[in-house]
Amino acid sequence: MSGFMMAQHDTHITAHRPVATPPAQPSAAPIGKPPTSGGRDHRIDAMRGVALLMMFVDHIPQSLLNRFTMRNVGFADAAEVFVLLAGYASWLAYGRGFRKYGIAECLKRIFKRCVQLYIGQAIMVFVSVLSIRLWRHYTPVPVDFLEPELAHGLSWVWRVMMFDALPSNLNILPLYIVLLGGFPLFYLLMRTHRSLALVLSGALWMLVNLDPGLNFPNWLDPDGWYFNPLAWQFLFALGVAASAETERRGADFPRIDLLVAGCVLYLMFSALQAFPWAQWHLPDMRPFGQMMTPEKSWLSPLRLLDVMAIFYLVQSSTKARAWAAHSASGQILARVGRHSLEIFVVGTLLDLYARLVFNTFGDGLFLQVLINVTGLAILFALAAWLDKRRSRNRQPITAKT
Repeated sequence: MSGFMMAQHDTHITAHRPVATPPAQPSAAPIGKPPTSGGRDHRIDAMRGVALLMMFVDHIPQSLLNRFTMRNVGFADAAEVFVLLAGYASWLAYGRGFRKYGIAECLKRIFKRCVQLYIGQAIMVFVSVLSIRLWRHYTPVPVDFLEPELAHGLSWVWRVMMFDALPSNLNILPLYIVLLGGFPLFYLLMRTHRSLALVLSGALWMLVNLDPGLNFPNWLDPDGWYFNPLAWQFLFALGVAASAETERRGADFPRIDLLVAGCVLYLMFSALQAFPWAQWHLPDMRPFGQMMTPEKSWLSPLRLLDVMAIFYLVQSSTKARAWAAHSASGQILARVGRHSLEIFVVGTLLDLYARLVFNTFGDGLFLQVLINVTGLAILFALAAWLDKRRSRNRQPITAKT
């Protein structure tokens, strides 16, 4: 899931820079100042790194670690964080790019990025299907590992590659491609009137919440895409608008005490209502008891408010900025977020093999430790290697765009 989300050359976090501009250092952005074309807001990288790691954990149902991810203490989960940050970063990478490099060049860069995402999706689909087919020659594999239609023959290939069929756990990159492909249209609307662009985007989201049948078709599911692009585009648009507003203001979001208190109170309610009390054998403290779980597919209002509250608290906090830019843990997580496409693809495939191992050999404590420690170690090592390679490629000359 998020988004959840992913640029090899860092184009989703910073604006494209002229080749004469040196790469930004972690200390380049002074505390309390917003990201600029010459610096970067490491909070965005770090939040996306956290989201990617939580997505890795959440996609292994047997993993004990998924009891500790944000979906257990709130209505939203890592997918919402991923998509919101994808919108925020898209403005930095492409919104300013239209003014700096012209329409043709920026459209070319967006298309190139969509191709990279498509290749990542193709790799995950083919490796997943081939791995499951090979594994089941030696031991039974539950049917929910692969949709029955994909388990036999090759007739599924064109449907998956045309996004007419979206397999489970392989459905967030197609959403991202659609949202990024629609970015030029939203940019045009924002240039015309920023508030109008958000109103139109919000109206479409509200329409889908009133009629969830409005969706893209999915050959594997009569309900359509699990992540309904017509609804999730609003979260992406809010991220874009937040990034543009931060740039316009030349400062972080103002820290308004009343708004902070409202966000904290809402997140406390969300945590109490969403926490799996029964799973932990604790007394049920949900304020509204058996309230229906907010729908993820069309991004119900409770989930939207949850992720926006988290985003505001982080992006209005100078302490969060300092932690992300200067602490060792913040920089490690930011490194994961800077290479999110590679981390997401590798993490998704590791999820598959973890599920296969747990299904075949059980989910005892030894395998829990082995699978989770090994998987996370691979992701952190991959992020470190990619960061080192990028730094090496930038020297002795400049940032790669």
